[in-house]
Amino acid sequence: MHRLILMRHAKTERAAASGHDRDRALTERGREDGLLMGRVLFEKGLRPDLALVSTATRTRQTWDLLQEAFGDVEVRLLPDLYNATSDVIRRFVEGAEEEAGCLLVLAHNPGVHLLAHEYLVESAASPSVLDRMAAGFPTAAAAVFEVDVAGRCAYDGYLTPKAFGGGADE
Repeated sequence: MHRLILMRHAKTERAAASGHDRDRALTERGREDGLLMGRVLFEKGLRPDLALVSTATRTRQTWDLLQEAFGDVEVRLLPDLYNATSDVIRRFVEGAEEEAGCLLVLAHNPGVHLLAHEYLVESAASPSVLDRMAAGFPTAAAAVFEVDVAGRCAYDGYLTPKAFGGGADE
């Protein structure tokens, strides 16, 4: 793997009709931001070979919108990514290192945010980058890392819908 994209699902409804958190669906803004971020990633040459996606409704819907820009990408729906901790997400990343040149993990906060921050600390990212990441990880945001031959992740970008004319950071 030479590139890793850690991404949070797009904006969702506050509650699902079923009452189950896993069933929360995207809002209209979430659908717009999902499409936007798919285009942004694709235009920046960040098309994954493999996507690991939580099985929650909101992450599957976000993936469907991203995939419109990416086209045919191998996707694995993984129940264990639902509200996974950073350690669990890291294990999935490490397990897929040899399978893709560019890996996208689409999951939930706080796990995605915490893992992105951990990678920044491990790679001795600049204080300004650490401060930006510490400020939060909004819906549909993506942290991008270059991965060296030893598997170390180095900061390569932080993309939010707001930066490209989409929804407000939250």
